[in-house]
Amino acid sequence: MTGTTVPTLDQVCIPETLLKKRKTNDKAATDAAQKKSEQRKANLEVRKVIFKRADQYVREYRQKEEEEIRLRRQAKSVGDFFVPAQPQLLFVIRIKGINNIQPKARKIFELFRLLQINNGVFVRLNKATSNMLQIIEPFVAYGDPNLKTVRELVYKRGFVKVNGQRIPITDNKIIEKSLGKYGILCVEDMIHELFTVGDHFKQVNSFLWPFKLNNPSSKASWRPRKSKHYVEGGDAGNRESDINKLVQAMN
Repeated sequence: MTGTTVPTLDQVCIPETLLKKRKTNDKAATDAAQKKSEQRKANLEVRKVIFKRADQYVREYRQKEEEEIRLRRQAKSVGDFFVPAQPQLLFVIRIKGINNIQPKARKIFELFRLLQINNGVFVRLNKATSNMLQIIEPFVAYGDPNLKTVRELVYKRGFVKVNGQRIPITDNKIIEKSLGKYGILCVEDMIHELFTVGDHFKQVNSFLWPFKLNNPSSKASWRPRKSKHYVEGGDAGNRESDINKLVQAMN
């Protein structure tokens, strides 16, 4: 019986198209692995930058607090009163007003993006915004937020606007993709830009969706005369630092 010879691998004729496809697949796999490695290195570098900035921000906040304490003690030692600088940042909450609102007030609500009751936004205090707040004062409560309030709002209630959609902040890459061109890479960068009213405050504030807060807890519920000014026993108007208590009750 004559035996049959099995062709070796070198003797098998492989179609040229299959060889090209294999080469293409091998090249794609190599490129993907290289890209993944480069992305991992880039992420590591960004993470190092983020940690370094966070540490820098902590030192900056602490230094600011210590400086204020020093000035207060210095003023007290000579029998004077310490008057802090006028706040540049306000947090404004819409507390009432849906129907029968004057066109000018309605337009201001649109500019501030306060379209619903219990919506809150950060506002840079200047002459223009101060005049607008005077017009809508019976419908809003506002004041200067502290660092804790800003941080908790962004971390707990923070949503951002991406392609017109309300997106939760689940990854720093979402921030880097939209605000990276301004040097803002993470949540702490956003918080720092808001709290210090930095050069890119407008871009960060526009990127944030208006905060949706709850009704105040029972301990800080709305007063019966809600439309009266806060200093007159109502809820509307400037609460100064007391806005932090209200936000805590609504967060």
